[in-house]
Amino acid sequence: MAFLDHITACNHHDISKFLPFVVEETRVGWIRHDVARRLAAFPEAFRVIRKQRVELHPALTTPELRSTMVDAVAVELNRDWGTPRLRGERYRVVRRFGDAPLMDVDRGVVSLFGVRAFGVHVNGFVRRPDGLHLWIGRRAADKTVAPGKLDNMVAGGQPAGLSLRDNLLKEAAEEADIPPALAATARPVGAITYCMEDEWGLKPDVMYCYDLEVPADFTPRNTDGEISGFTLMPVAEVAAQVRDTANFKFNVNLVITDFLIRHGLLSPDVEPDYMEIVAGLRRGE
Repeated sequence: MAFLDHITACNHHDISKFLPFVVEETRVGWIRHDVARRLAAFPEAFRVIRKQRVELHPALTTPELRSTMVDAVAVELNRDWGTPRLRGERYRVVRRFGDAPLMDVDRGVVSLFGVRAFGVHVNGFVRRPDGLHLWIGRRAADKTVAPGKLDNMVAGGQPAGLSLRDNLLKEAAEEADIPPALAATARPVGAITYCMEDEWGLKPDVMYCYDLEVPADFTPRNTDGEISGFTLMPVAEVAAQVRDTANFKFNVNLVITDFLIRHGLLSPDVEPDYMEIVAGLRRGE
């Protein structure tokens, strides 16, 4: 296994399996052909145009109407076909993060409609005499995605109605019990994009990355049950786990690889895939 393998895995998809999903003449997602055939049974909500694209019905003229109708269809699909259930957390449907939302969808069906999801990932690090260390969380065993895998100190999807900063403060409090004043010192350091298939559709995701230096005497403590515990690891050990194992949640490997590059810990002199890795951290559908 190698650093580049994780990037390749996070970008494994075949776009020919999907039709563009269009709202107000804007492509906002991708819908698999078999899902599109199911959606054709809901003509009050969806129109499948000559097997070339899927549109929301033009009579749905407001974000609220669109969101309500898509939720209703998603509930029926879950009941009759076993598609993902609604989870009660809303994601904005936009092409770019700063755009006005055309609608919102439940987090559970984001990949079913192939819409872009956003999230925040925080590298919590400590400077010690023997070098940089990273706080690494272990995901709870009952998590739906990647149970028991290693994770960033703080990470979470970006819900509708919150700024990235407010979401970071919320997630920092819930996942690691980080005081607001300390969490507010997290520094934005860029974004990672990838596009991968999952069981039901496509994930063209954007992860906004932050570095947060925490004091040597700070120990994170989970408060929402999503992390079973934290370990402070030397950065060389973290790098080896990313390079040599599948111990981390799939997309967290990319966040840590980016951290290693930015801090000069992954060198083009010793990493033969360096250029492919740098370019591969910013891909899309």
